[in-house]
Amino acid sequence: MSHIQKQKSLGLRLLSLFRITFLRRYPALLYIIKWMFISSVVGVCVGTASAGFLSSLNWVTDYRESHKWIIIFLPVGGLLIGLLYQYLGKDIEAGNNLLIDTIHNPKATIPFRMAPFVYLGTMVTHLLGGSAGREGTALQMAGAIADQFTKPFRLSEGERKILLIAAIAAGFGSVFGTPLAGALFGLEVFLIGRLKYDAIFPAFASAIMADLITKAWKVNHTHYHISIIPNASFPNILYAIVAGIAFGICAAAFSRIIHRTTTVFKTYISNASFRPVIGGVIIVLAVWLMGTTKYIGLGIPTIVDSFQHQLPSYDFALKMAFTIITLAAGFKGGEVTPLFFIGAALGNALSLFIPLPMALLTGMGFVAVFAGATNTPLACTIMAIELFGADCGIYVAIACVVSYLLSGHNSIYHKQMIGEPKNIQYHNHKDKRMNEL
Repeated sequence: MSHIQKQKSLGLRLLSLFRITFLRRYPALLYIIKWMFISSVVGVCVGTASAGFLSSLNWVTDYRESHKWIIIFLPVGGLLIGLLYQYLGKDIEAGNNLLIDTIHNPKATIPFRMAPFVYLGTMVTHLLGGSAGREGTALQMAGAIADQFTKPFRLSEGERKILLIAAIAAGFGSVFGTPLAGALFGLEVFLIGRLKYDAIFPAFASAIMADLITKAWKVNHTHYHISIIPNASFPNILYAIVAGIAFGICAAAFSRIIHRTTTVFKTYISNASFRPVIGGVIIVLAVWLMGTTKYIGLGIPTIVDSFQHQLPSYDFALKMAFTIITLAAGFKGGEVTPLFFIGAALGNALSLFIPLPMALLTGMGFVAVFAGATNTPLACTIMAIELFGADCGIYVAIACVVSYLLSGHNSIYHKQMIGEPKNIQYHNHKDKRMNEL
């Protein structure tokens, strides 16, 4: 036997000895090594996809605002999206709800075409003037990409659930530049009131890796600033609770109205491909009558402005209307960034009545309406700390928790399952999906 062969043989024996003595004695280390590798693969793929998506989204938004006449083609774009999903994407039309449902009840691998389909649909929606977000697209792209690794990595059913949670964490964390909130969102969003602790490491590792990769592609995220944060006091805590109540009512209203509006579209327009056409006509007419594009697209400029200047008190309601019509009609995108707009504008309006700094109330609303609409108070609290700084922590935590409680068992995701009811009055809701209530 040659010297090289002896070295290889010795190396294999040492590796085998290491696995038998050390890894079996410390299985947590093997778990960390395994999921660090899987999470790195997921993070690189999802972070790269998010970078490309965000760059494309910035381009189509700039193009639309420079060529506003293109909005007139929104009904045509809606028809194309409707036809695409009617003939080629019926099995993926559920979007984020399909991801949540797969975590609860794993079935066939999520079709990879979900990623390009939702990407194209979202680009068309934003290019032509729909009011939608980006998180839905990021999560669906992430879930579709990650689930393709289930078979190559020979993952069990339980491990596949963890993989999808990690993918959601990576998609959310990378698209908003908030990896810690992304990890918690992935852990919170599918099961209300409980966390899946065996997915904590994969969720955080994937979200952090995806965020690093997105930033490595030189993609920038929007920054917000709260200049004045008062010291915590009994009156200020009370004001935060009152604001949280308003945010929770708004979140519940958004969730209920969007589901009912979706039902109306489906009831009166049987052909799915024509629903976004009608929705597109409504949006185009509304933009023409109002003479502004303020309430379409992501609305980032208005969100940034809400931290600095007083907005019209009705801005949150108009953005809610535009978003509900856009998404209920069948356009693609997400609800979260519009919810940021709605919450920030509502917080801005509340500053006329609640004696807290305007920027602080705006930041509280930014995350609290989202917390109530998605039932993710922990993720939203951490998101605020990542975006605005730790000094606002007490106020945003109160607003998010109160909003979460006041929103009741409502959600923009009807496949969410109730692991622990929000209070004893809902004890019979345990282990039920939102669409079963």
